[in-house]
Amino acid sequence: MNATHAIGVDLGGTKILAGVVTRAGEIVRRHERPTPQDSQESVVRELEAAVSELVADDVGAIAFGVPSPIDQRRGVVVECVNLPLTDFALRGHMAGRFDLPVGLENDANAAAIGEWRAGVGRGVDDLVMLTLGTGLGGGVISGGKPFRGANGGGVELGHVVIVHDGRPCQGACRGRGHLEAYVSGHAASAAAQEAFGPSADAHRLIRLANEGDDVARAILAEIGGYLGSGMGSFTNIFAPELIVIGGGFGVAGWEYLIPPAEEVMLREALRPMRDVVRVKRAELATAAGLIGAAFVAFEALD
Repeated sequence: MNATHAIGVDLGGTKILAGVVTRAGEIVRRHERPTPQDSQESVVRELEAAVSELVADDVGAIAFGVPSPIDQRRGVVVECVNLPLTDFALRGHMAGRFDLPVGLENDANAAAIGEWRAGVGRGVDDLVMLTLGTGLGGGVISGGKPFRGANGGGVELGHVVIVHDGRPCQGACRGRGHLEAYVSGHAASAAAQEAFGPSADAHRLIRLANEGDDVARAILAEIGGYLGSGMGSFTNIFAPELIVIGGGFGVAGWEYLIPPAEEVMLREALRPMRDVVRVKRAELATAAGLIGAAFVAFEALD
């Protein structure tokens, strides 16, 4: 089947973004709705509703980017850290519901695919993408292909340990010292509350930094340093040409996070990897995940 359009769905911690996308990566129709937090059934129902708003005769496939490790062999969402969705066979469920081919991908891997195919990573065969939002997601393109590993689920770069027995991770994750616990929007909000009171959050932290507050800027620089530790390790492991930074917190705090992150990354990375790697801001903003998911849908179709 040579369908001209696919639906990509990006399941986020606060909202579901869905869009009808061409094979060139152009969004032609779009829908957004809140992500429920109360139950797995509610999350699945809202995902179905998002697709139902967009499905049409020109749509040949659907795919979902989900903030969870994915078992590609079974089409199962294993466990969302920040949402009530666990051990659910989403691919088979949605294929039965809509009678279309369905793809499934980790949300950060979907964002990496989107930026690689239609954004700042066009023409690059090796890249790492980090999405700094409520949590921290990661995706890898290696040798011109999405890196998915043995079970097809991609990588969980946010759960790389950077501090042995360090801070507890968030949500359903029981680990400690993970990168996510130090550089996510959730981590920034915790640091802001400690410095400025219980009503502060990551948004206020960046606003204060923009207003010249030295404490806010120091907090963001420290977060950037932790980010750089992770980036240096990923440079040594994957030898990327490009590291793409996306996510709401990552983009909003760019000027305070990235200079210290690059400094630490270059200190930790080895030659020749550090001589090649560049860091760029994501180009597709909040659309990266749904565009990447649509490319996964075309992959399932073809």
